[in-house]
Amino acid sequence: MPKTLKNIGWQPQSGFERSSSRRIRQIGDGLVLGFSLVELLVVISITSLLLGILLPALSRSRAVAKEAVCQNRLRQWGLAFEAYSSENNGFYPHIDGRDRTEINPQSPEEIADYYYGWVDVLPSFMNLKPWRDYELYGKPGNDTIFQCPSAKILKDANYNYPYERVGYFSYAMNSCLGLDENCWPPYHPYIDPTGGTNNMPSFLNIALIRHPSRVILLYDQLLDPRLGYNGNRLNRSAGRYCGAYPREFSARHRKSKNGLGGSILFCDCHVEWKKSVWKEDWPDDLEVPPRNDVNWFPYP
Repeated sequence: MPKTLKNIGWQPQSGFERSSSRRIRQIGDGLVLGFSLVELLVVISITSLLLGILLPALSRSRAVAKEAVCQNRLRQWGLAFEAYSSENNGFYPHIDGRDRTEINPQSPEEIADYYYGWVDVLPSFMNLKPWRDYELYGKPGNDTIFQCPSAKILKDANYNYPYERVGYFSYAMNSCLGLDENCWPPYHPYIDPTGGTNNMPSFLNIALIRHPSRVILLYDQLLDPRLGYNGNRLNRSAGRYCGAYPREFSARHRKSKNGLGGSILFCDCHVEWKKSVWKEDWPDDLEVPPRNDVNWFPYP
């Protein structure tokens, strides 16, 4: 006997049950439960609307989390800078590494690059191995403290260096900290108040920094060659060196109301988000900031 609502003894007894009865369809000799096409379309529309609301919020949450990780990594580097300077008569490590001098260092500058770059001498203070100890084609990625978690190398970009082989740097030390003669003790030895001299191959004595809270130490470095010089010119060496200038600053962290910006570690070890480090009166092709710039030079 064919199954029907009557002979199976089913009777709707409430508004809910009467509503539910519309979902029962008789097909052939059996009964099946289901939804109408209109009902399915309503459910799909509501789900799509909720996803449209939630996905951007989740994306912003991930971006905020990555910015927090970036700033925490910069603070850890700041502590390592302080630890290094306390063990080396108040001197910072060198701004550059073997990315500048790969083999056979000869001059004091090359010796500094080869042996005393910040990416090589600071990791030991965090129980990590130096950059130079990583194999070629196996340099640290953005899951390590060496890189910003939001940094992305552009595989189709026209870089002027083999980033797959030698790696890249999404953090850079302020190169202006090593431009003055006071940063080169072999030429102008630092006189230790307790007697003697310090003949390290380089660098800046932090006692000379007049306004540590204003002087940039480490910052988010550009990896997109198209956005060099504050977005004004191509910079094919983006990410190549661990020491750089304002033309390499990267705005990769988004603030909801202020747009994109970058994270900066200052010489007093505090970290800030900045929309840009480029000054309005700078020319589009500026290579090195003016000598009197208080954000880039330690004693303008």
